[in-house]
Amino acid sequence: MNDILDAILAPESTTADFAALPLPESYRAVTVHKDEAEMFAGRTSQEKDPRKSLHLDDVAVPELGPGEALVAVMASSVNYNSVWTSIFEPVSTFAFLERYGKTSPLGKRHDLPYHVIGSDLAGVVLRTGAGVNMWKPGDQVVAHCLSVELESADGHNDTMLDPEQRIWGFETNFGGLAEIALVKSNQLMPKPKHLSWEEAAAPGLVNSTAYRQLVSRNGAGMKQGDNVLIWGASGGLGSYATQFALAGGANPVCVVSSPKKAEICRAMGAEAIIDRTAEDFRFWKDEHHQDPREWKRFGKRIRELTGGEDVDIVFEHPGRETFGASVYVTRKGGTIVTCASTSGYTHEYDNRYLWMSLKRIVGSHFANYREAWEANRLIAKGKIHPTLSKTYRLEETGQAAYDVHRNLHQGKVGVLALAPQEGMGVTDPETREKHLPAINRFRNA
Repeated sequence: MNDILDAILAPESTTADFAALPLPESYRAVTVHKDEAEMFAGRTSQEKDPRKSLHLDDVAVPELGPGEALVAVMASSVNYNSVWTSIFEPVSTFAFLERYGKTSPLGKRHDLPYHVIGSDLAGVVLRTGAGVNMWKPGDQVVAHCLSVELESADGHNDTMLDPEQRIWGFETNFGGLAEIALVKSNQLMPKPKHLSWEEAAAPGLVNSTAYRQLVSRNGAGMKQGDNVLIWGASGGLGSYATQFALAGGANPVCVVSSPKKAEICRAMGAEAIIDRTAEDFRFWKDEHHQDPREWKRFGKRIRELTGGEDVDIVFEHPGRETFGASVYVTRKGGTIVTCASTSGYTHEYDNRYLWMSLKRIVGSHFANYREAWEANRLIAKGKIHPTLSKTYRLEETGQAAYDVHRNLHQGKVGVLALAPQEGMGVTDPETREKHLPAINRFRNA
């Protein structure tokens, strides 16, 4: 690994140099273990601690198949799917790996007693498999997390509809929280040149997810002038949704849980902000009953911020805790678009407010190839910026996942893999200088 790192850090290294580097037999990776899948049995989600389930192991370098690439990972990041994997919710990810293992001999590689996790990376291509023409050893890349087989016609209009669609590093093995990762070559995209390794690794999953959910015609199809309610507007997903709303001429109504998070939204340019903690919005009377009076109070507060208008779009991801309120406050004919359920998967809402007001609920999951590429292009052009707030070392990933699980973070939490320190990997300092305040916005907060 030291030879690989030396080659990456040497600006004169060529494609031939990288191709000639011998691959190590093993590499360090963050894993969960199959024989520990029941370690948190009987505990609530909040009682489950990723620091106890995530391990840093030496694992074997996987066999490289056709259409694939091995990438030296300089940096990665923690997403909520890393938290789900670490606490074995809603199911153990080993169920995904077992299912994948039954599809083909190459799929069998993923069915192991350990799972290398992580759905983001920024790094350098080391090897490409047969049939890969677009990428070569030495290319600096980021990876989106859509893994599909594309053998079925179902996925050729929208790759997210492929019956063998998976999220890399969550439903596949050999993810990005490691020194080496195995990806399909069509997951690779050019690394934004003005960003450091850890900054470039942070947006992938959440930026693409927010793009499809909010901007794409496969999601809400946001337009200029729309009022967009964004839950967790300073968080990993919400911080990108807020940027997309502002960049697209919409009016974000940002819901946050502290004055500090409200300040971050203001720094991004948002004006309509609701601190749900300070204003004590409680949408549930108890575990089984919601409080419609709180929905109404929430709707009134939104109209105070929008000049009397209801929201056209709700950017949903908390799920159970907020979904009833989301359906209620959406305007007639509006859209609730949901991509996750971090507070619970069983959603409850009063259907009268949906059907009688012709509202739509749209399910959205990650992004297709084109959407992921467009989202990364906006990062590369400096139109959308990373929301990295803090970076950990690979051996500290358990703590990073714990912070995300407990909502102790702002924006995105990064993880250095091979990169010796933060701030490395910038090859376009001019563009960086132009956008530096926005790049550092979440760090400064």
